[in-house]
Amino acid sequence: QGKFTLLRDTRTDGSFLVHHFLSFYLRAGCKVCFVALLQSFSHYSIVAQKLGVSLAAAKERGQLVFLEGLKSCLDLLFGEEEQPGQPSPLQFLSGGSCDLRALFDFVRVSLSATAGDSWKGPVLLVDDLSVLLSLGAAPVAVLDFIHYCRVCVCCQLKGNVVVLVHSNEDSEDEENELVVNSLCHHSDLILWAEGLATGFCKDVHGQIKIIKRLSLRQAEQDLVQVYQYKIQDRNVTFFARGLSAAVL
Repeated sequence: QGKFTLLRDTRTDGSFLVHHFLSFYLRAGCKVCFVALLQSFSHYSIVAQKLGVSLAAAKERGQLVFLEGLKSCLDLLFGEEEQPGQPSPLQFLSGGSCDLRALFDFVRVSLSATAGDSWKGPVLLVDDLSVLLSLGAAPVAVLDFIHYCRVCVCCQLKGNVVVLVHSNEDSEDEENELVVNSLCHHSDLILWAEGLATGFCKDVHGQIKIIKRLSLRQAEQDLVQVYQYKIQDRNVTFFARGLSAAVL
């Protein structure tokens, strides 16, 4: 409880980590607010079904609050309100405000405990934060949003925050790299998925670096573990470097 986990991917697609955490927290009985900026609800629902979780059922029973970013953007751009009288969480797109206060309010209200709630702990899941920068949000606004979410969800509600960001060390996108580096400094745990430097391999899809930030609270060195992985239809296989089926 109270942890901020950063999912970072470089030269590969780290969305398999998002699907894992979404199904994991729903099965654990947690209240989940999923800010999905990258894909549609049907996409996440199909993958979740393969993992044995029904997103539609979770929404109906109030366990999952799903923000479909693609639909919200279209509604704003074409002047349609999702619910009349209520501001869109992505209100900054309309030019009225440059901050992400409306998005934070959506998260806060979604995860605040209500009478009769029996869910274990609140969880905020964001896929993916880099999209906010592409939509025109300033890096400072994005970092402020995450800061307030950490204070609200991790500190006040004793829940967890899981955020995916794309990064490329050779990229000229300075704003994105600024956000990624800032988030790395504040994370309790970093799961960094990277593509293989040698290129594509059918038996090894990439490597994942697990960084436990011990230095965040103690005067110790961070613990770093590196594994390689292969994504299968319903799960992911992890193994030590050089111990894939292709080698053995």
